[in-house]
Amino acid sequence: MSNVLPFRPRPTVTRLARCEVVTVAGDLLALLEQLEDVSARAAAMGRPALEVERTVQHLLDAVSAVERALDCIGEGEQSAPG
Repeated sequence: MSNVLPFRPRPTVTRLARCEVVTVAGDLLALLEQLEDVSARAAAMGRPALEVERTVQHLLDAVSAVERALDCIGEGEQSAPG
């Protein structure tokens, strides 16, 4: 029995970058769902109308920002499958 371990080839940088993009996009989609849920719950709060309106508007602005971030990721260079 040998105690020598063979080196495994490392994934290419392009492949790692694509995996990272997928991970970030998945995280952004999860965040988008959470923001939409919080927005709906905030709209139903029993607080003064102006406070609810401002809270919901800020949350909707956050939803828009996350959607723009997802669009930016989707517009990135398409790399060949590896």
